[in-house]
Amino acid sequence: MSSKELAEKIFHTMYDNDAFSRWMGIECVEVDTGKCTLRMRVRKEMLNGFFIAHGGICYSLADSVLAFASNSHGRKSVSIETSISHIASLKEGDVIIAKSEEINLANKIAIYSVSITNQNHKIVALFKGTVYRTGEEWFAEETKN
Repeated sequence: MSSKELAEKIFHTMYDNDAFSRWMGIECVEVDTGKCTLRMRVRKEMLNGFFIAHGGICYSLADSVLAFASNSHGRKSVSIETSISHIASLKEGDVIIAKSEEINLANKIAIYSVSITNQNHKIVALFKGTVYRTGEEWFAEETKN
């Protein structure tokens, strides 16, 4: 299996078990080794009292991108530190795209940057995530057989 095929298999395995990402309506645009791009539409139930998207919406989208990108190498990875800067507000119906960039990949720690843009290609949020790369491989039981 190629590295891209492995990344796609991991994505689908994770996504199929990720009720929250599915509730958000997240769609995969691209997944490959060390990177991921996701898209979603802001819905009415995602708005706060100001009638703009709750800050947790961009954060959750970025967190999902981080999870899919960091696990795509084949080792199970979990976030240990994240932060987000909200740059522009979002309204109902806006489509947002989150794209990850792998900044550093080491044996135990990896760092990712995620930019989130709207349908007009305007940056609406910037996210940074650090993950711990466990020693556990995805699909290790399949490779033993």
